[in-house]
Amino acid sequence: MGLLFYGGNTEPIEIEDRALAHLKVVISTKLRRNESFTLSWQHPADGPTGRSTIWLHPSIPLRFVFSEPETPPLSPEWMNALANSANANGGITLLPEHLDGN
Repeated sequence: MGLLFYGGNTEPIEIEDRALAHLKVVISTKLRRNESFTLSWQHPADGPTGRSTIWLHPSIPLRFVFSEPETPPLSPEWMNALANSANANGGITLLPEHLDGN
């Protein structure tokens, strides 16, 4: 399980390593362009119900921590879907990887 540390918050956001690797690429690209946006996700089934959203801005510290030492293979289709959601009014929504139903 990967961890996303946001701002000064010491409690990380837990995101599966493969999903976090894809998010890292999309988020880094947008922040490098000095773009601000939101990131939203549904809470895991073993936690409280609901969803959360954070505001990402280039000036807010962000750290990605992965449990696996190697970067997983990245899916161009999944990164494209995440990037498209990042460019929408609602910001990035953590979408499932298998967008084509496979």
